[in-house]
Amino acid sequence: MTDASRNARIDHREVTTRNNTARHLVAGLSTAIPALADIWQYIDIALADAPTLSAEVTRLRAELDHTRLDRANLLAAARAAIGAYLDGESDPLCYLRDELAARGQLPPNEGHYR
Repeated sequence: MTDASRNARIDHREVTTRNNTARHLVAGLSTAIPALADIWQYIDIALADAPTLSAEVTRLRAELDHTRLDRANLLAAARAAIGAYLDGESDPLCYLRDELAARGQLPPNEGHYR
């Protein structure tokens, strides 16, 4: 079964359009029914949060994509190291060392691992 939440994409343009429409409706209603001004203001403030939330979703999506790529690269390096070991290569850890070096994450005394 496919994880629908993983494949779902938010249409930020559509969210923004609906949010703007709702804010215009609230503005119109607050003029038409001023007795409910406090309620209209509360709703407008809540709707004002949508652009900030949309930006945060976009930022988190980019961070998640980066994390997934990182994980895939580490997994590929680990598989390559195991394959190299099984093939009898003289330095099977070179794949992991290269990947960690590319990230600036080699442990101290890197020469110790050769």
